[in-house]
Amino acid sequence: MVATNQAHAVQQQLAEVQALLAHLETARWTEADWEVLPRVLQSYVRLLATLVEAQMTLKRLQALLFGTRRRRRHAAALGTTDAPRSPEQGADAGAASGTAGEPEQAAGQAPRAGGHRPGVGRLGAAAYVGAKRVACRHEGLQGGQVCPVCGQGRLYALSPGVEIRIDGNALLAAIRYEVEKLRCSACGAVFTAPLPAAAGAEKYNARARAVLALGRYYLGLPWYRMESYQAMLGVPVPDATQWEHSEHVADCGYMVFAYLERLATQGELIYQDDTAVRILALMAENDHVPMPERTGMYTTALVVKVGAQTICLYYAGRAHAGENLKALLTQRALDQDKPLVMSDALASNEADDTRLIRCHCLAHGRRKFSELEEVFPTECRVVLDALAQVFDHDAEARDRQMSAEERLAYHQAASRPLMEALQQWLTTQGDERLVEPNSSLGKAIAYLLGHWETLTRFLSVPGAPLENNLAERALKLFIRQRKNSLFYRTEHSAYIASVLTSLIATCLQAGVNAFEYLVALQEHRAEVVANPAAWVPWTYQAQAAPP
Repeated sequence: MVATNQAHAVQQQLAEVQALLAHLETARWTEADWEVLPRVLQSYVRLLATLVEAQMTLKRLQALLFGTRRRRRHAAALGTTDAPRSPEQGADAGAASGTAGEPEQAAGQAPRAGGHRPGVGRLGAAAYVGAKRVACRHEGLQGGQVCPVCGQGRLYALSPGVEIRIDGNALLAAIRYEVEKLRCSACGAVFTAPLPAAAGAEKYNARARAVLALGRYYLGLPWYRMESYQAMLGVPVPDATQWEHSEHVADCGYMVFAYLERLATQGELIYQDDTAVRILALMAENDHVPMPERTGMYTTALVVKVGAQTICLYYAGRAHAGENLKALLTQRALDQDKPLVMSDALASNEADDTRLIRCHCLAHGRRKFSELEEVFPTECRVVLDALAQVFDHDAEARDRQMSAEERLAYHQAASRPLMEALQQWLTTQGDERLVEPNSSLGKAIAYLLGHWETLTRFLSVPGAPLENNLAERALKLFIRQRKNSLFYRTEHSAYIASVLTSLIATCLQAGVNAFEYLVALQEHRAEVVANPAAWVPWTYQAQAAPP
């Protein structure tokens, strides 16, 4: 049996091991030494297997025993050379580690002086589109003047040169207008100079409010940290004031959020996932309500493909991902085809399966085997190599921009034989008792076989995805906020976070500047409320453009 039972303790008398070491130094072996040596080696093997299979949190000890883990490149389909990692594999690695590796040096390119590679850390002047422009002119020279060097030719204008200087400022900058006041000595009338038109009528303009919203719900900066930073640079803004102005931005955009929900109900592909969140009002409710029906709190991300557009919706509260999805689908038109819904296999993601086509994340199944590769290298390589080729096929279909039907036909021809062979191999491991069912490897095999139909939906339904990385990446916006701010005070503040983060994330998916979008929503609030359909991120520019 490949997977041995790890339940018994790893034990070995220290005195026996010390005696064995002493004999090794003198090279005088006895029959008793030969009896001790196998037990020592067996104990060491069991210890290593137990550490990995139990997935202990003693990462430093694991690194000491196994060294720094590196993901091996999976072999290419024909086994000739190492194949490049698929984009899905790269997303998994990034989600697990939280960092991205440095890009490899391109073949034939020498590094620049100072260790910089081409295109790394060096931006041309054209990249600074938001830079303030200042014209620098000669004080004593002008076009048409006689050259002061040779005294013969005349000067003529060339295209101006460009120099960039980077300055540091607070998130919010303040301008102090000192208006002149004059009083009549006879009648006492006071005459106050008018403010310039650029000053506007409000102390905080739309751009300032947009910066606050992005600082909190995109950068993840907590209010108190922005308050201290602003005070450090001489432009203090209290945290309560920051909240009020971000709430104003949400008030200008909540109608668009509601319209995006209505659009998402008609989407053809939905990715879903959730993560934990803390809401102080609900936590206090848990302490005062005897035996509450549910104590948990969740942030759900629903990433919906609607035609050529991608909509990101977030919900924070008691409901988990399955319940939020169910509420969204209740508004779906009855004559619409069932949407494809991608998630992992957790029960919290389940909804009314009669109204959708469920797909499960194949990357989650693959991850279970990659985590056990040190303990069961031979068995895990069989699964990882097969799935690597399937993900490579999907990457190729994406690179070739295949339609949903072409991609399905390609997978049926190239990936189906691999998956059928893998299913047969997995079944054989259990039927012939080659793997202990209760071991971690046995559970990983049972996960794949138990969800085989939903894991391989890409072999039967056009457009079905292989993995749920899109939703997992979308959740990082809320996870960033949670890591910095830990909690929301009330359900209302969690709703404000959901609205603004949804608008920001949808802008990112559409390739739209989120800052300019939030400014436009504030400047045209009346039009947004009257017709939110015209103010979604991918259409608002036509409405905001001056006539």
